[in-house]
Parts: sequence; structure tokens; C-alpha cells
Amino acid sequence: MSRYTGPEYKRSRRVGFSTSETGRELARRPYGPGQHGNARKGKLSDYGVQLKEKQKVRFMYGLSERQFRKTFEEAAKLKGIHGENFLKLLESRLDNLVYRLGFATTRRGARQLVNHGHITVDGKKVDIPSFRVKPGSVIALKENSKDHKAVKEALEKVTSRVEFVTFDEGKLSGTYVRYPERSELNADINEALIVEFYNK
Repeated sequence: MSRYTGPEYKRSRRVGFSTSETGRELARRPYGPGQHGNARKGKLSDYGVQLKEKQKVRFMYGLSERQFRKTFEEAAKLKGIHGENFLKLLESRLDNLVYRLGFATTRRGARQLVNHGHITVDGKKVDIPSFRVKPGSVIALKENSKDHKAVKEALEKVTSRVEFVTFDEGKLSGTYVRYPERSELNADINEALIVEFYNK
């Protein structure tokens, strides 16, 4: 299946969750899109609840079902809690960290920056959005991309950053300091439901 390129707001309203983590998508119309989006719906089955949770996270990180499932299976091989390991792997994607550092205002914009070759990891150009960044790695703009208009505008809008990254404004680079703690990630996600969904 090809990557979704439609309106993000519509997808967020469909699952009742802000995929940008800003809440803007649901501020005006916190119900499903379409003519009957505001109509009362029946209670979801257990499967429906699990599917909705899985879609929330998949939409948030902008992955295809195949990529999402592959990452989930990789997380199963790590020590620790499966669901938490899964979220840590998703957070370690290069496109997500470019977004977390503030080089782009959305994960979709961050993916485009990476695809177009504007980003380096430890001094080497990386143009694969799914590249798994290791803690301690330095993510930066290429020298000839430091005047990129969209990046400058995005950085001006940054008010805060997550604690598992640091940012050097002078060098326009950031460091992925460590894997995030579960408490630092979105509290509205119930990763245990995703584990149940795939383990049926």
C-alpha cells in the first residue's frame, strides 16, 4: 500500500487523536470527519479498540503497515517490555528525531528534509527516513542547507524540546542523548493494546 498523502486533520479526527501531538486537529471539531462524523456511534469491540490504538500510533509516526509491523517484530527481540521497546524504536527513527529537534514542524516535513538530503548523522549524509539513530549520535543540517527557509521558519516556532535530545543553536545540530523513558512519551497511547492486536 502506498503512503497516505491526504489531509492529516481528517486522519486525526477519524481516530480521535492528535497525531501531531499539538491538539490543533481536534480543537474545532473533535469528532470524525464526514456528514455523520458527529453522530453517536456504538461501542467498539475489543478488536476495534485495539485496531484504533494501532492506527493512532501508525498515523502519528507516518509509517506504512508493513514498516510498522516490521518495527514491532524487531522490538519483540529486545530485552524489556515489548510495547515500550516498540515506542523507543519508533522514536529512534531519523525522521522523528529531525522533527523532535525542531528542523520541521511536522513528521511529514521532517521526512521530506531527510529524503532531499539535507540531514547528516555523525557528519555523513543520510537520506533514509527510517534510519535507526543510536543514542549519542549527532544530527545536523548539511552546511549548504543551513539557510533553508522552511527549516529557519520551523526553528523559530520551537518553544520546547523533549529531554532525550539536546540542541546546539550555533551549529544547528542536535544530539540524540538517550532512549526516551516511557513517561516522556505520549500518555494517551496504550501500547499494550497494540501488543494484544498483533499477538492475537
